[in-house]
Amino acid sequence: MPKLIFVNLPVSDLSKSIAFYEALGAVKNEQFTDHTAACMVFSETIHVMLLTHDKFRQFTPKTIADAKETTEVLICMSADSRDDVDTTLAKAAAAGGRIDPGPKQDYGFMYGRSFEDLDGHIWEVMWMDLAAAQEAMNAPALA
Repeated sequence: MPKLIFVNLPVSDLSKSIAFYEALGAVKNEQFTDHTAACMVFSETIHVMLLTHDKFRQFTPKTIADAKETTEVLICMSADSRDDVDTTLAKAAAAGGRIDPGPKQDYGFMYGRSFEDLDGHIWEVMWMDLAAAQEAMNAPALA
């Protein structure tokens, strides 16, 4: 069985955050959803747990960071193509996200952009041509 990842994010408005992530293509898993939390499934291995601040506080003694003011983590998700990166960013924008808080990354064999969700959590969406990336890494350096 492959390892799964559950990204736990504190959110200010659970219903608005659910709608935002559904607009990106995540599916809500009702089995792990209630009035304090929602499990949003991107794939068999990628799940995002949206937690109200009160619920999130049950898991940590630390202060919840205001992701609009500070960055604790950058979440990166792969995309199937360059167009898929741009399509995901367009969905995020249409759902109320802030687009490209960081610079676009375009190295030919790798392309990435980022967005902030409604609470300021930064997501990077990256596409990479693995064969071209390997070729670039194996190429001799120019003098």
